[in-house]
Amino acid sequence: MNAAHELIFENLARRGHRIAVFHGQDSLTYLDLARNVSRFGHLLLGLGLRPRERVAIQLPDRPECLYAFLGCIQAGLWPVLMSPDLGPEASNFILCDALASALVTARAPAAAEPGCPSVRRRLNVDDTACLAAWATASPELDPHPAHADDIAFLLYSSGSTGQPNGVPHRHRDMLVCADTYGAEVLGITDQDIHFSASKLFFAYGLGNSLFLPFRFGAATVLFPAKPTPADIFRVIATQRPTVFFGVPALYSMLVKTFEAAASLDSLRLCVSAGESLPATVSQEWRRLTGLDILDGIGSTEALHIFISNRPGRVRPGTSGCVVPAYEARIVTEAGQPAAAGQPGNLLIRGASTAPYYWSRPDKTVDTMLPDSWLKTGDIYVEQDGVFTYQGRRDDMFKVDARWVSPVQVEDALREHPAVRECGVTWRRIESLVKPVAHVVLEPGFTAGLELERELRLFARARLPDHACPVLVRFQDALPRTDTGKIQRFRLREMSPSGALETLPAAGAPGFGNHETPPQDQPMKTTTADMIEVLKQAGIQQKVIDQLQPDAPLLLQGLDSMDLPAIAAAAEQRFKIDLSDADGRDLKTINDYVRFVNRRLK
Repeated sequence: MNAAHELIFENLARRGHRIAVFHGQDSLTYLDLARNVSRFGHLLLGLGLRPRERVAIQLPDRPECLYAFLGCIQAGLWPVLMSPDLGPEASNFILCDALASALVTARAPAAAEPGCPSVRRRLNVDDTACLAAWATASPELDPHPAHADDIAFLLYSSGSTGQPNGVPHRHRDMLVCADTYGAEVLGITDQDIHFSASKLFFAYGLGNSLFLPFRFGAATVLFPAKPTPADIFRVIATQRPTVFFGVPALYSMLVKTFEAAASLDSLRLCVSAGESLPATVSQEWRRLTGLDILDGIGSTEALHIFISNRPGRVRPGTSGCVVPAYEARIVTEAGQPAAAGQPGNLLIRGASTAPYYWSRPDKTVDTMLPDSWLKTGDIYVEQDGVFTYQGRRDDMFKVDARWVSPVQVEDALREHPAVRECGVTWRRIESLVKPVAHVVLEPGFTAGLELERELRLFARARLPDHACPVLVRFQDALPRTDTGKIQRFRLREMSPSGALETLPAAGAPGFGNHETPPQDQPMKTTTADMIEVLKQAGIQQKVIDQLQPDAPLLLQGLDSMDLPAIAAAAEQRFKIDLSDADGRDLKTINDYVRFVNRRLK
């Protein structure tokens, strides 16, 4: 069973002259696709490559990427898809980790230069010599013999929680995903046209644009650049796809830029994955377009979606139900079944899951469990067969002995009209873990103490106290992977050092009327300095005006939610670390004055 043969060449008898690929103003039939896949396989074998050698492919979504990927599999080589937007360091990490023997790319300046000793060949698909050899290669290539369980290709995880990991997949895996999710959830037929904003190097995009449509003789629309909302609406209007695949951040932008004149009547389904889709975005998309979004969860390790909402049965804010032929269960940290409605680690089992991690036996043991169960790394709640995402296990944290789901906090803050994007993580304040929100504002809103205070109060009205952010930091953009996922681990790295903190430093304009003391003189903190700190922490002026320096703050109109913000503002102003301070020693304004002066000495 050679997967390339199953996906492409099985279509020739009945659909050889049907369109398989739309790209720009051009199109390719299944016969065109099959011939070019064979030519590319011959081209690679002509470089002296042998079965099982890894061939890295770093191309945008254009026909050559399909030819290279399927040509490798047809020839028995193992393709390794890479984002064309990766920089040299990230590119060479994958090349060296996969021990790639060849790199297929383009001559664009951004293309990676092989920097590891295993890469013996570089094939530029737009090079004159390559094009000439390709044109003269045979359009027929017998498929390399393969068993369903043999490795066919490698993908690399998105790196949302750190360095990406190589994930080998078998010949059967693409077919399993198509025959389960594609057939039984999406109901794909040869009349469908797929358009995916997610790219081929991403497991989700690979399924959307390649193995899901080709399994059923459907067509796919390739768009090489990163699409803007205007691009999305234009392509849908001109190419008239029937199924559109996006990610939550993109749907959010589409909602915000939607125009009533948009032509979406060709669509029968919209799909989302990659991250949890906020209920508000799902509901607004439905209101604007009349179309439901089928939100689901998949992974590189499982190759595609294994839990999904269903057409006509969408539950906004949830991932839906288990896809047929997969199993899912939620377990505690001890590995025991979690009670219904209680958060726990999501385990899944299905025929498309990867057998191991490439060159990572430690991670394989930790993730690929006995009896073929796969630890997804996601925290979920299950109720009546419906699964609701709580966050990545690496992103979850405890406050006051209770779990905080960053996704839950982010969803609450996104309801505020000023918030375009939001990422939630934590930092230690007075030795305690507290939530911190990093917010990207909508145009027309101005970052500042008043808005920070407003957002904190907004969250407090919608969330339990322990989950409410004690700090809000305004950012120009959030760190994301090439697949669009928020890199919360980078936000955690930023928070302790204050690298992206927006509170002004002591003596900066707008911080107060106090001058910064000379560098060779120790700073002497006064009650007036602490009053300025309270202002920076967002404490209302009418509360500040009534404060007594030696009276407990919690008895003067402040509450426990304000104290971490005060400590953080004090750290910023005086450039000291309060993370090990005991909150019991900092009850009054003068307590802070004395403590800060001791530290400054």
